[in-house]
Amino acid sequence: MSEDVVTMDKIVALCKRRGFIFASSEIYGGLGSTYDYGHYGVLLKTNVKNEWWRAMLQERDDIVALDSAILQHPDVWKASGHLAGFTDPMVDCRTCKARFRADHIAERQPGIVCPKKPSKVPGEGPDCDLTEARDFNLMFKTNVGPVESTSSVAYLRPETAQGIFINFKNVLQFARKKPPFGIAQVGKSFRNEITPGNFIFRTREFEQMEMEFFVPPAEAPQWYATWKQIRFDWYTRLGIRPAGLRLREHEADELSHYSSGTADVEYLFPIGWSELEGIANRGDFDLSAHAAESRTKLEYFDPGSGERYVPHVIEPAAGADRATLAFLVDAYDEEQVDGELRTVLKLHPRLAPVKVAVLPLVKKDGQPDIAKEIVASLRGLMQTEYDEGGAIGKRYRRQDEIGTPYCVTVDHETLTERTVTVRDRDSMAQERVAIDDLPALLAGRLAQPWSSPKLG
Repeated sequence: MSEDVVTMDKIVALCKRRGFIFASSEIYGGLGSTYDYGHYGVLLKTNVKNEWWRAMLQERDDIVALDSAILQHPDVWKASGHLAGFTDPMVDCRTCKARFRADHIAERQPGIVCPKKPSKVPGEGPDCDLTEARDFNLMFKTNVGPVESTSSVAYLRPETAQGIFINFKNVLQFARKKPPFGIAQVGKSFRNEITPGNFIFRTREFEQMEMEFFVPPAEAPQWYATWKQIRFDWYTRLGIRPAGLRLREHEADELSHYSSGTADVEYLFPIGWSELEGIANRGDFDLSAHAAESRTKLEYFDPGSGERYVPHVIEPAAGADRATLAFLVDAYDEEQVDGELRTVLKLHPRLAPVKVAVLPLVKKDGQPDIAKEIVASLRGLMQTEYDEGGAIGKRYRRQDEIGTPYCVTVDHETLTERTVTVRDRDSMAQERVAIDDLPALLAGRLAQPWSSPKLG
């Protein structure tokens, strides 16, 4: 992928220019590492989440959905180990007042540089004066109720997984499932990161797509291997080029104390190889910990064999924001067309924020009326946009930049022949199509298999 023209700066600029993502609280100078999603960003990230739900629920019959609360009993985080162990080692520079994670400095991670001398790692610059490392808990603390006291302390959840574990018994009672089965959830999480950055790759408020798959203990290794491949394939099916993906197994010294195996789906971002999703064999740690803390049995009884056991858990955990960023990066392309630079997002049509844009060639002669009639016929079938502002070439370029797969142009011939021009985003090929045939034709093309044109 070294031939790619994409950089993080280009992605940030495109997202701002075309209304995908903005810095939050921008008119007040911003708030560190928080972002607001604009219209096209909302549509794109919603499509990413919908494709995840499709893979978890529509394409399987062994997973059910959950939406747990962001605020949970503080003992949840005591049992899970987050109160005692969810910390990062933090150092401050007495000279420039910047703050860094000590482990990121030691690993010389990309982007960890001295603010006063970017060619140096923090601590190696001539003016650097770093403090000793000290632990810093990543959970955001708040209070429940009108009075602030130690008894009212609560936390914004740092992950969605614990909401699934504490609802295991509820789901088991209503869902009529038995292991192996999964509980899936999409929702916001919050981490008071020491060194967030690289746009939406690492933020303090983010959205997770997590599934906990409960299995008989003896089947855990088999399901761990299965889910690693399933989750890797999900990204390639949605258009990410295989050369930019890898599945990296964690070394023994990287594993959490409860994990017998963890692997990351990593993507080659402009900042280097970084985690998109983690798949972990968590054993029975979570259910056992919550059972002990709550004094509630969290186990499965098999009426056929009479056996009782605490299921083991395989956890695929992905970030919706990171996935959105990866799809943007992989889709970004620049081409020379008739001596001009064309910037285009070659997104999988299922992910594209807008599927079809309808464009009247001119704003007269009844063309806008026919265009709006076409929009009305398509709107219930697919995300459709009407665009009449500016020259037709500029409108094509605008739609290219937001990744719209098809543009439908109404022109003078439409008035007499009831036909329109359909333009393909990737090939820029155009063909004449009858208006009455448009809904079926476009729906059929959007449903066809697709692979990135950047594969050549």
